[in-house]
Order: sequence, then structure tokens, then C-alpha cells
Amino acid sequence: MNIRFRRTALAVAAAAVLPLALSACSDSGKDSASSDNGKSSTAASDTATDSATTGSGDMAGAEQPFGPGCATVPKNGAGSFNGMAKDPVATAASNNPALSTLVTAVKKAGLVDTLNSAQNITVFAPTNDAFAKIPKATLDKVLADKAQLTKILTYHVVGQKLAPKDLESGSYATLEKSKLATAGSGESYTVNDASKVVCGNVRTANANVYIVDTVLMPKS
Repeated sequence: MNIRFRRTALAVAAAAVLPLALSACSDSGKDSASSDNGKSSTAASDTATDSATTGSGDMAGAEQPFGPGCATVPKNGAGSFNGMAKDPVATAASNNPALSTLVTAVKKAGLVDTLNSAQNITVFAPTNDAFAKIPKATLDKVLADKAQLTKILTYHVVGQKLAPKDLESGSYATLEKSKLATAGSGESYTVNDASKVVCGNVRTANANVYIVDTVLMPKS
């Protein structure tokens, strides 16, 4: 009788305790899962926010080349915008087919090292078509006269980096020692009221480049 009573009492006690234990385990599991999920959601949200902020910041700070002449720049390789950005300006220009006459002139004037070693400059780079506007006999004469060629080429170089906004209404001293004037807005700019920027804001390792459609001539 006593044995049966003890067994019955144990069974009743077990029946009473088991649901409580299961409930506690269940609640603990939910709390743990809820906590983990909350942390994961928060971390994911923070990561997404950071990513979005970084991405928008990069896009907002990026100024892209502009102008109809940019279509002639190679899409890939050393002569592309990305490729030119890795090299100093004279080297970068040598990889752009549209600037081959300019590069020839720079080499004849012995200015390759000067331009490549300069820091934070702006170069107004005439295209091959710009040089083609000069009568061949005149161009050949200039290319053969190192002093005159150097004077003309250094007139295309400003000793500071100019952003597009700086070109809206500016007057800047050149390495040739005289000044050039810029004007315009948006994606339309001129230099000395004659030479048009056909591809602007091209970055190289040490310079900002504005490709122009007319060779600039110093006033003196």
C-alpha cells in the first residue's frame, strides 16, 4: 500500500513539474532566438545603412569627364579614363590616340619629364584636329623651333588643379608666365573665347586635363 502510494505521488509530482520545465525551456529558446534575431536584424540594418551611405558618398564625390570629345577616348586600357588616371600627364596623353600630335610636340620641346614631375597642374590639351587647323608649313616651323614650341606648350599649362566650376569665369597664370581666360558653365566652356573644351575633367595622376579643339597662342 505504501509502495503504491509513493509511486502515485511521484507520478503526480512528475506530471506537475514536467510542463513547467518544458515551458521554461520553450520560453528560454524563444528569448534566445528573439535576441539573436534582433541582433542579426540590427547588424544587417547597420551594414545596409553603412553601405548605402558609403555608396552615395562615393557617387556624390565623383566628377566624371564630360563633353562630346570624350566619345573618342578608348573605353579600356592605358588610354581610357581609368588608365590615364594612373599615369602622370605626359605619359597619360601618350596613350590617347587623339593627342598624338601634342605628344610629339611635347617630346620635341623636351617637356615630358617637366610635365610628368609637376604636381597639381591643369593642362589644356589640343587634339590632333586642333593642330590640323594650323597650316602645315607654320606647324612644321614651330615644331622645329624649340624655344617657340616650348613657349606655346607651356601656355597650355596652369600651375594649379582647376575643377570645372573654376572655369566659369577665370583668369589663370600659365607656366609660360602670361595668363589665359576661361568662361562657361555646365558642360560648355571656352578658353580665351576661342578654344572649346571638347572633353573636360579628365584626371591623370598629377593633373586635371581639359581637351580643347584649338591650339592656344600666347599674346606675346
